[in-house]
Amino acid sequence: MELKRNFNLDKLTDNEINFLKDFTKKCRGDILKMTTLAASGHPGGSMSSIDIYAVLYGFCNIDPKNPFKPERDRIVISHGHTSPGVYSALGNYGFFDINDAIISFRTAGYPFEGHIEKVVPGVEWDTGNLGQGLSAACGFAISSRLNGYNNQIYCVMGDGEQTKGQIGEARRFAVKYKLDNVTVIVDKNGLQIGGKTSEVMPNNISDNFKADGFAVIEINGHDFNEIYQAIKKARLIKSPVAIIANTVMGKGVSFMENQAKYHGSALNLEDCRKALAEIGEENNLDELIDKKKSGLNIKPLPKKPVNFINIDQNNKKIIYTREKNTDNRSAFGNALADIATAYKEKTGGSRNIPIAVFDCDLEGSVKTGAFRKAFPDNFFESGIEEHNTAVISGALSTDNILTFFADFGVFGIDETYNQQRLNDINHANLKVICTHCGIDVGEDGKTHQCIDYFGLLNSTFGFKVILPADPNQTDRTTRYIACHSGNFGLIMGRSVVPVILKENGEPFFGENYEFQYGKMDVIREGKDVTVISAGNMLEHALKGCEALKKDGINPMLLNVSCPSDINIDDIKLAAQTGFIVTIEDHNVKTGIGTAIGSILAENGISVKFRKMGVRFYSSSGKPEDLYRLTGLSPEDLYELVKGNLTI
Repeated sequence: MELKRNFNLDKLTDNEINFLKDFTKKCRGDILKMTTLAASGHPGGSMSSIDIYAVLYGFCNIDPKNPFKPERDRIVISHGHTSPGVYSALGNYGFFDINDAIISFRTAGYPFEGHIEKVVPGVEWDTGNLGQGLSAACGFAISSRLNGYNNQIYCVMGDGEQTKGQIGEARRFAVKYKLDNVTVIVDKNGLQIGGKTSEVMPNNISDNFKADGFAVIEINGHDFNEIYQAIKKARLIKSPVAIIANTVMGKGVSFMENQAKYHGSALNLEDCRKALAEIGEENNLDELIDKKKSGLNIKPLPKKPVNFINIDQNNKKIIYTREKNTDNRSAFGNALADIATAYKEKTGGSRNIPIAVFDCDLEGSVKTGAFRKAFPDNFFESGIEEHNTAVISGALSTDNILTFFADFGVFGIDETYNQQRLNDINHANLKVICTHCGIDVGEDGKTHQCIDYFGLLNSTFGFKVILPADPNQTDRTTRYIACHSGNFGLIMGRSVVPVILKENGEPFFGENYEFQYGKMDVIREGKDVTVISAGNMLEHALKGCEALKKDGINPMLLNVSCPSDINIDDIKLAAQTGFIVTIEDHNVKTGIGTAIGSILAENGISVKFRKMGVRFYSSSGKPEDLYRLTGLSPEDLYELVKGNLTI
């Protein structure tokens, strides 16, 4: 039957209730079959959640014939291990062939993975690490506001994950920004992998939501009318709403109900046959097993469109001279405000620009104040809630909003690495701007001196790291990431950085400079040794090279601003001198020198090679003193080259 979407009725009709009973019976059978065939998975929570999924996917404003329409309701599943329940509901509603999901579930190379994947139509966000879903839902709610969608955002969660701190961060954000179209539904079955939730870690779910400003509705999570009416009521409440749905783990099969072991354990074939008989579903396991053995041939899924927005700058730029020396972070802030203002002017002065900036109580330090002043409705102050902010900004970036998350390196990358990894897995379009990186942070000491951001982001497959060397290159790289898709980490230090000059005294990254991603800059020509520096270390490298030149040594100086994708031709150029030295403000074990060393080895390039980088956690002090202490001063570069060079 065709269900009436958008919760227009006061309550379900008898026909709809009968339909949902038959529908969820079929879904429970499919859950059991797919987990048993895979010999792994999470049937228990899938069966406690399936009545919720049946109502949500059946009555929300989503369409299996047009699953990616922009104004659709968004259903985020936070406890992504309930993928069998999600797939069974979506498949039986016609988003794809349910039999394809049953036979290929958890099979290498196929889309129906053990935790939900958004390559499957109807799935909005890849989850698995618990506690992420409400943050993603907040991101989609901000998208609704900025894009002008009149839609609802639902987040289905488990009860065990409610002890995670990130969920509290997301609750407060949702209330602060009046995300009234956000509804949380907690599948409260009282069990998790370790046993009873009340014993693993007590948590008063209802009171926590109320304390942070959510309206709370409590229901029987297996009563279709209660689920339906609670969702309908939530749509009318002028605040975010949490529906606490009391459910039963393994609901529908007597020997599975309230048994914690079925949280993450599939039934064997014999027990699966018994369970299917009990719920009255077809036992075609042998047929499915034969089909799986004969080779999987599933139908292709419709491809989700890429909803990224890029803003071209049409060669706009701000030029800095030695008379206008500043820190790179200020150059970023100036470029950001300029990008937004130019877009506003180009589009007729509308304040509704498709740009969002997220801050974690560091606006003055990360220099986003000019943007906030000009575009207050597009600036989101999250407070000291970095994990939540990383996911909100990542989710938002996938939905036609150019999104910047500005923070200190130790918070925006080190502390939130898992969240950034998930943004990468979700193929986000996030621009992570991290200031206060390296021992350049100085007096704040080792806890704030982020020296490992490159190693972390470089261990993802999608993030591209860019290290501008001075304010001019910062301006160009900020504009570059605004008009190119994908996840970027734009990294800078804290200190004022002198404008890098050519030998004739003109700004190197000046009027005629064009940033080319992946290409090294030849700062100085030379033949006796190649020095490769990155970011704020270019100034040190220049001074060291000048000292060497006075001694009759002619060094080539290269600047690597894109260490994630180092150009092999540039490495070959560097190797022509026979001696390469890298100098960087990173952990020497995982930094750019290590990446370059791997390229040399993999390509059989034989050259003398030395790495200069941070070899221990530093202390508080002025940056120049810390560089001397760490062995990264211009004098240290001079001594290393002199000591290793044979002319």
